[in-house]
Amino acid sequence: MSGTAVPELESVLTCPSCGHAKREPMPTDACQFFYECGRCHAVLRPKPGDCCVFCSYGSVKCPPVQQGQRCGDCGR
Repeated sequence: MSGTAVPELESVLTCPSCGHAKREPMPTDACQFFYECGRCHAVLRPKPGDCCVFCSYGSVKCPPVQQGQRCGDCGR
């Protein structure tokens, strides 16, 4: 065993405006800066200090953060 856990590649994003939650795939090669809520159409953006909407509003942090990298180390 290598000791490196395989990151989860899906996260449930929850809109802070209306509470709508939806399971979404997470990109492994880029940060996702914007996400439009399917219910209220609010456009979510990362909170200060977070690299992506998954780190701010997801049930699971983005793959780089799961693997112990700094938030913002997505493969840009």
